[in-house]
Amino acid sequence: MDLMMDVLSTLAFAAVGMGVLVAGYYMVDLVTPGRLGHHVFVARNRDAALVLASSLLALGMIVAMAIWVTTDDDLMSLVNALVYGLLGVALLAISLVVLDLVTPGRLGEIIADEHQDPAVWVAVATQLTIGLIVVASLS
Repeated sequence: MDLMMDVLSTLAFAAVGMGVLVAGYYMVDLVTPGRLGHHVFVARNRDAALVLASSLLALGMIVAMAIWVTTDDDLMSLVNALVYGLLGVALLAISLVVLDLVTPGRLGEIIADEHQDPAVWVAVATQLTIGLIVVASLS
């Protein structure tokens, strides 16, 4: 019976994690002109892929830490993982907006442009750093 409960708990936490990653995908899609899926998977735009990948890594770290620090496999732990994951999505979105406001050019256009731009690495570092800050706040 314990094995069955552990498997169900794992599936529930995995569903929350996947839901947060989907929300993160759509958040990056919102700040990117055009369709993000097209930029990454059809046009093979490296800059768009880097920003998306860093956002998903940051969110994965946040959800993983939110699960790690829970002491029980109960509904409240599941809700905590979801809340912290969605908080991460919001904070990552805010960080991209703030970065866009304090730097020259339009970040979304830079990400979507077919030419590689070193400014994208700043966005990548910002996403990963915000993720780490949220992770540290959970410990």
